[in-house]
Amino acid sequence: MSNFAFGTYRITDQNPQHIQALREAIDSGIAMIDTSSNYMDGAAERAIALAFRNFDEDVKQNVEIVSKYGYIQGLNMELHKEHKFESVVEFSEHCFHSIAPSFMKNQLEASLSRLEVKKIDCYLIHNPEYYILDAMNRDAQRDEVLDAMYDRLYDAFVGLEEEVKTGRIGSYGISSNSFSKANNDPEFLPYEDLITIADRASESVGNDTHSFTTIQLPINILETEGLKCASWAKANGLRVLVNRPLNAQKDGHMFRLADYDESTEYYHHLNELLNVCDNDELKSIYNLLEQLDENKHKFGWIGDFDSFLYAQILPHIKSSLENMDEENLETMLKYIDMFFIEYRKMVAYECSKNTRVALKEQFKECKESLQECSLKFLMNRENVDYILVGMRKPSYVQEVLALKA
Repeated sequence: MSNFAFGTYRITDQNPQHIQALREAIDSGIAMIDTSSNYMDGAAERAIALAFRNFDEDVKQNVEIVSKYGYIQGLNMELHKEHKFESVVEFSEHCFHSIAPSFMKNQLEASLSRLEVKKIDCYLIHNPEYYILDAMNRDAQRDEVLDAMYDRLYDAFVGLEEEVKTGRIGSYGISSNSFSKANNDPEFLPYEDLITIADRASESVGNDTHSFTTIQLPINILETEGLKCASWAKANGLRVLVNRPLNAQKDGHMFRLADYDESTEYYHHLNELLNVCDNDELKSIYNLLEQLDENKHKFGWIGDFDSFLYAQILPHIKSSLENMDEENLETMLKYIDMFFIEYRKMVAYECSKNTRVALKEQFKECKESLQECSLKFLMNRENVDYILVGMRKPSYVQEVLALKA
């Protein structure tokens, strides 16, 4: 049966609840924490360090840290503008990527510092297929692209083998969304030759054996193509970490595979905020609130709301409040904050109802919550070693770990 690992994709050192959830997981015997240099622009790694400060060394040694490198975003983008990292793929305006050994060493040093450790147990190349995706946009020949991709991976593996030799990492691997694609998909990253590449890399560095140990990929109850890669990995002595167990894609739609309760406080906070905004000065916010209430059931999944909140709603509210005096502004922001906490709960509740309807065939035998059925599906896969779950609240930690009882 698979083990659960603590995924830190949306964890930050600025949220005390996140730190407490990490401590709860460590105290409950979690064996692995998965992170990345780009998760919350490094804040996820700092959060892990904060959580670990509460524990003795013998407890820390029982928790494996897996981190990753590859993305050039946020702070890394600013550094790239100054220092120009090597072999960079400029995939989009806000997303560059590199797996070059020099960039890896830069990211490893930063991660070691943020994590407050001298060694990362397992260090993964994060979605190296960005090179393939960029080449597809340029209509390059696939055979030539794959040859170049393997050359890039070989160079990266050599750099990682060198870091194993220095003792700064214990082993390495690849985290790739493309491992879960069908082998005839243009985005598919073939994996059968990876061990041969690792053997060559370890030989060139002078290591007795390669330290390529791990693959990570998305698999869930709706997306099962990655089970083929998982089977290959286990047959070749690699371990398999599964991400995105509860965020699933089907027919071009994203689903959150979890049930949520309806907010009991939503209408109280909605009416309270409507009353505050029922004047000419705040009419635009009043109209926005009415529209949000009418459309809370129309989001495809909770991630759509989160994107809409930061891209559209918050800028609109900020613009509407720019002339408010400081004292009233502080009070107003408290009303708004309480409202959106409850509104997000309502959106999640409505999305879970819609998911139950849309996926009634897939979950017709499910007598438990969507999340329980989805996680148990993966727990019973013999080729899955760890299931990475985001557990941003202590209650989530207990809910997830209770499934192992």
